[in-house]
Amino acid sequence: MKLLMHTCCAPCSVYCIDSLRNEKIEPTVYWYNPNIHPYTEYKARRNCLKEYTSSINVQAIFEDEYGLKDFCQNVIGNLENRCTSYCYVVRLEQTAKYAKEHGFDTITTTLLVSPYQKHDEIKKIGEKIAQKYGLDFLYRDFRVGFREGQAKARELGLYMQKYCGCIFSEESSFLTNENTKLNLPKDFEFLPVKTTIIINKEKNNKKQYMNLLLDADPSEKMIEKYLKDGDVFVLRYKEEVVCVAVVTKVDRDTIELKNIVTKEQYRGKGYAKKMIKYLADNYKQTYKKMIVGTTENNIPFYVKQGFDKYEKTLKDFFIDNYEEEIKDGDLVCTDMIYYSKDLKKV
Repeated sequence: MKLLMHTCCAPCSVYCIDSLRNEKIEPTVYWYNPNIHPYTEYKARRNCLKEYTSSINVQAIFEDEYGLKDFCQNVIGNLENRCTSYCYVVRLEQTAKYAKEHGFDTITTTLLVSPYQKHDEIKKIGEKIAQKYGLDFLYRDFRVGFREGQAKARELGLYMQKYCGCIFSEESSFLTNENTKLNLPKDFEFLPVKTTIIINKEKNNKKQYMNLLLDADPSEKMIEKYLKDGDVFVLRYKEEVVCVAVVTKVDRDTIELKNIVTKEQYRGKGYAKKMIKYLADNYKQTYKKMIVGTTENNIPFYVKQGFDKYEKTLKDFFIDNYEEEIKDGDLVCTDMIYYSKDLKKV
């Protein structure tokens, strides 16, 4: 195998290179990232990768193209889907083209290590482009080593970027950081409710929470299973329920966030984030970690809330456990992907 690995930055490459070398696969790093802006950020990531690959004796190829103008022209009409419609495609296409012209038979990308990226879309696009050029696409779910790679990168003193790459992700990162500072307005309060006392014994109350919980999990049967032994936490505004979460015990060290949902008119205001922080504070004295199972689209949200360690994937979970097709936006849900949050981590 002669592998060309598209590489977005040094920190993301750390685990990818280490794990491939453990498989006796020696990658050639390929830098082509015209979606990284502004130029100071582009240069910082490129130069760091040059120094890192040189220090570990990995062959690296750098194609400089600071493509701000082309990027803006190509994404301006569809900003919400810029990653899948342009950023992934243009980089993997150029990687495949270079690979074909220079004797490589396989391509892959460090994008597969990031829980912030649309993993399934990267895999689909990579396989399609590789086939177009008569190449193989080496697929690995590198996300399992994301935290390990980031920790090693920090130890090595590598430049750690604060956002994905483009100017719009920089804006999103800034706004997210601002929103995390949001304090609960006057008249809001958290109200923990023990399921065994209220949900199981008060039928009307159960129906009230069930209607809202069904917004996040469309199976009443599934919800009833975890309500039986779980704890329900309710964020209220005066007498109105704003956000509800259900937590169950997995073992002596672990709890699972089974469901969290915010009433529609209160969404986008940071209350789910506040709920998760409250839950972490509530359970950290007794448990070591909290896990959550989610769909591909929601991984970035949970990673930003500290669920930054990939645990496992339950293949075909939504197919096997739900009678009807489950959709999350445009995504048809198949696999349940688990991440965990270290409750003891400061």
